[in-house]
Amino acid sequence: MRGNLIDRNLRGHVECIRRILESPVWHEVWSSLSLEFVTLEEAGLTERSPDDLIWRTCQSNEWCLITGNRNSDGPDSLQKTIERENFAEALPVFTIGDPDSVISSRDYADRVVVRLLEFLLVIDGKRGTGRRYLP
Repeated sequence: MRGNLIDRNLRGHVECIRRILESPVWHEVWSSLSLEFVTLEEAGLTERSPDDLIWRTCQSNEWCLITGNRNSDGPDSLQKTIERENFAEALPVFTIGDPDSVISSRDYADRVVVRLLEFLLVIDGKRGTGRRYLP
């Protein structure tokens, strides 16, 4: 696994998460993972890229998608894509259950970070599981 692709709706949220990950409490653990956060643009995608393309791009680049609002509306939605195309070695999608609380509640943001790290530290055991929720 090389990193995490940040969905269009979470840029500010991930900056909060990044600050916590880079704090003295988590810096050593986060650094040991050697992961990057990648934006849609850095991945060659746009805010209008369809969910199925985003998911396939994540899989081909060994990135987990971090999202907050992908749904199951339509055949190319993220959930339908996972249901149709998931495979044993596929990396999971991390969905933040309450994205606004990442910004408004330090306690919630801390719980998201802990849960994210728990998953990332055992990522090979989470392959093929589809979607994982944070916190």
